[in-house]
Amino acid sequence: MSAIPLQPWMTAAATRAVLDALEADGRAVRFVGGCVRDAVLGRPVNDVDIATPDAPETVMELLRRAGIKVVPTGIDHGTVTAVVDGAHFEITTLRRDVETHGRRATVAFTDDWTADAARRDFTINAMSCAPDGTLFDPFGGYDDLMAGRVVFVGNPDRRIREDYLRLLRFFRFHARYGRGAPDALGLHAATVYARRLADLSGERIRDELLKLLLTPRAAATVTVMTAHCILDAVLPEATRADRLRALIAREGASGVSGGRLRRLAALLATDAAGAETAAERLRLSRRERKRLTELVEPPVPAAADMPGRELRAALYRRGADEVRDLVLLDAADRDVASTGPAQAALRDALAAIDAWEPRKLPVTGADAKAAGVPPGPRVGEVMRWVEAWWLDHDMTPDRDACLAKLQEVAATDRAAEQ
Repeated sequence: MSAIPLQPWMTAAATRAVLDALEADGRAVRFVGGCVRDAVLGRPVNDVDIATPDAPETVMELLRRAGIKVVPTGIDHGTVTAVVDGAHFEITTLRRDVETHGRRATVAFTDDWTADAARRDFTINAMSCAPDGTLFDPFGGYDDLMAGRVVFVGNPDRRIREDYLRLLRFFRFHARYGRGAPDALGLHAATVYARRLADLSGERIRDELLKLLLTPRAAATVTVMTAHCILDAVLPEATRADRLRALIAREGASGVSGGRLRRLAALLATDAAGAETAAERLRLSRRERKRLTELVEPPVPAAADMPGRELRAALYRRGADEVRDLVLLDAADRDVASTGPAQAALRDALAAIDAWEPRKLPVTGADAKAAGVPPGPRVGEVMRWVEAWWLDHDMTPDRDACLAKLQEVAATDRAAEQ
């Protein structure tokens, strides 16, 4: 391919405004990275990245001269962000590596487009195109993309040593763009340097791993990673590729979109304490950490083939999002053991979960006090008894029935105290 047909994102008014500003002094600019890769494949383009030979200070001046808001998001590495009508454009000065450190690089600015492309991780990310669609492909990225190959630019060992995160990116990009087995040279290098993932921050590992888990070929790719002990140094609990595969199959058959924490929970072979440790290692937020531990070791079980009353009780206690995750995880876990529920049962359960409307117990602690329950812990205990009775009756008793039950329980409680 010598040119990409012009696409709406290339000719949009906001894009043209940025291009016109950057080209005002006669310097040529190009689209780079993911927008070019996805345009070649005909996939939607969400983020537009642009490269220019101009220094970042010049870029900022050109944008401001055109009345465009500019934010110095990564100016030390040559990156600024232009904002036009709510659209963001990341603009980076051409660079070459001066020194690499395994986690970051010292760079120098250049006007050499090939030198800039040579520092990118994969051939499919080293393509660029001019505003008229002319494609520049110095390392054969187009052919690799069409063949489903994710191949490092240059020597894989060297590229991974430059930034060990590229090791995980290799698998993530293979899971999204690859077909068949991963590139043999890349896989060998990734296996050799897998232990160096421990040198990276938990945040960087988390971001790459969770993105990988949402890709189309996540299960097949994680299976390869598990076989080659890729995550052993940073997430040794991640050994259940079989359960992940079963989960993704159930999601697909049920029309449920992938959930990253749900898929992470499927991958982990551990208990709640182990999930807490893994979450800490990955620097998950407090909310995500709690959700992960409860998916790994549920405080309330849920399954597709449980009686409807029990499913509704679980929905009342845990909410639709968590119960949906638990039902799918249970189905996947049992699929591995060939005891999973029928797809029709899962479909019906998911439909019930989607239709669920949160409910509240029709009586409150104030009602318990009005019924003569003394303030303090006894109020909570009596309310739990009434709630258990209400749930046992499938949440059908109305407020009057619940008040009557509350008064009955309160009277029994008073009698027991005498």
